[in-house]
Amino acid sequence: MREVLANRAFRRLFSAQVIALVGTGLLTVALGLLAFDLAGGDAGIVLGTALTIKMIAYVVVSPVMAAVTSRWSRRRVLISADLIRALIALGLPFVGEVWQVYVLVFVLQAASATFTPTFQAVIPDVLPDERLYTRALSLSRLAYDLEALVSPLLAALLLTVVSSNSLFVGTVLGFVISATLVGTTTFPTRTLAAPSPFISRLTSGLRVFLRTRDLRALLALNLAVAAGTAMVIVNSVVFVQAQLGRAQSDLAILLASYGAGSLLVALALPRVLDRVSDRRVMLAGAALIPIGLLAMAGVLSTDAAWAWPLALPVWGLLGAATSLILTPSSRLLRRAASGEQRPAVFAAQFSLSHACFMLCYPIAGLAGAQLGLAPAGLILGVVALLAVLAAGLTWVPRGAREPAPHRVQL
Repeated sequence: MREVLANRAFRRLFSAQVIALVGTGLLTVALGLLAFDLAGGDAGIVLGTALTIKMIAYVVVSPVMAAVTSRWSRRRVLISADLIRALIALGLPFVGEVWQVYVLVFVLQAASATFTPTFQAVIPDVLPDERLYTRALSLSRLAYDLEALVSPLLAALLLTVVSSNSLFVGTVLGFVISATLVGTTTFPTRTLAAPSPFISRLTSGLRVFLRTRDLRALLALNLAVAAGTAMVIVNSVVFVQAQLGRAQSDLAILLASYGAGSLLVALALPRVLDRVSDRRVMLAGAALIPIGLLAMAGVLSTDAAWAWPLALPVWGLLGAATSLILTPSSRLLRRAASGEQRPAVFAAQFSLSHACFMLCYPIAGLAGAQLGLAPAGLILGVVALLAVLAAGLTWVPRGAREPAPHRVQL
């Protein structure tokens, strides 16, 4: 990891990512408190709608902005997205109507849907060596996992000394500092392809996915990840508080178990990927998701005393399985496209993976409410199993040559 962080450009970009993630984490807590101030007992409806808007922005906006900004300076794209997010966070404390929250959330998440794929597409150029790039992916995964653990704790500490609106100030500072770090980073030069029609640029990432077997398999694995994650995110609170009647702090412990499983795998994966192919690692992780969901269904089927201690390792298993898929996934995207196509390919992955979440979140919620938590786990387990089978049948067999970057006319 030291070797990766010795690269000045990556070090600055990684710092920008971490700081922006902390700001986003503070914003999540602050938005929940704002929703309660505006809607009271209907705050859950407001937050649910805001999360739906977030997913719509991710699915729709990401490929559009990749096409719009394809010839812009990458520094300009990242700084603009950070500053837009800072302005929106600055305005959120002053809203007085729920619809205003929805509009601002859409604009903020549209900026995030622009920032994240652009950021991800820059890193392969900053670290062209695959060994170093793999370690950078591990660090990035660690950043996401640690943010999920640290940001709520930081928000709780801040709320003991400041008002909830002050959390928005922390969010603004995070985005401004991120923009400053990006602005002081030296980006590798790139050769731009000849200008092409907008529709061609809009669909170029999707066309690379459809023509590349590894990426078609990745699309199926995205569905498996979404099935496991949706069950954890949507139904953990119901299991802990409604079914087991445990304290709110135990929900944090259960989610921390999920995060810890992901974190431990992210730490170990760079050395594993030096010796084992991406295909074997990712399919192994995918196979663990339906197993984990089946085990989760067993735990969720009872409120007996043994359910809680068994839940912790099951949630940890699902976190580990998710990291086995997500950490190496960017290596597939890097290999599948040449430099000028990477922003479109990363944007397509960002959009398609969140489309899978848009499918699985309602299944987890509706099945859990109408049929019960255990049947919901079984249903999503079947979804994950079908996704794993599709990925295994689609992917290039072991021993086949790695595909060369697939060039699609932009």
